[in-house]
Amino acid sequence: MKAFLLKYRSSLLLFAVMFLFGWGSAAVVAKWQSDRETEETMHIEAAVDNWGLGFGESGKELQPTGNATADELKQYDTYYIGSKEEKVIYLTFDCGYENGNTGAILDALKKHNAPGTFFVVGHFLESAPELVKRMVTEGHTVGNHTYHHPDMSAISDKESFQKELDAVSSLFQEVTGQEMTKYYRPPQGKYSTENLAMAKELGYKTFFLEPRLCGLECGCTADRGGGLWKTDRTHPSGRNCIVT
Repeated sequence: MKAFLLKYRSSLLLFAVMFLFGWGSAAVVAKWQSDRETEETMHIEAAVDNWGLGFGESGKELQPTGNATADELKQYDTYYIGSKEEKVIYLTFDCGYENGNTGAILDALKKHNAPGTFFVVGHFLESAPELVKRMVTEGHTVGNHTYHHPDMSAISDKESFQKELDAVSSLFQEVTGQEMTKYYRPPQGKYSTENLAMAKELGYKTFFLEPRLCGLECGCTADRGGGLWKTDRTHPSGRNCIVT
């Protein structure tokens, strides 16, 4: 046996080296494939992080459910709904560009003594500064909808994320002489948990929308009164409706 090992030791050593090399290569390839699959999965997950809601049956004691629960979002200072015990309707408006309707909306809000929140982008601040001033003068809140209205879920570095928000808040202060309330709404409803965490680090509260006109899908009757939706009774679920 000893003579056999001595005679073929070179061949055996070569075989052992080739075996180990092959095993190591297989391990490297397997890890590469695993990492690639993980990256592809992460990319898919990021791509589908679009805010969406599901609704219960009309008239039931149900509030809508989102991609994440209200409790899960709270850790990021992110909200889309309040307590069903509170009979409150929140009026919010996304202002991308002025097409002649904002003045009428402000007139209606003033007539009914109803405060609203307007999420503005850079273009709106540049093209309609007088309307922004009026929002502030008449007691409304103006929030941040980013400067260029990009897909913020595609932005992973905090510097670029902050730049979009800072550009709006700086221009708002230049136009109104006041600091902007740190309310943020992701453009197009696209987000990632990284985005929500960055917004929180910057001192912002994030607000998603609930695209519902109370009275249309909830069983209430409604009519257009002076440009605003009015319901003849409180929503049966106590839903905090956000009208956009």
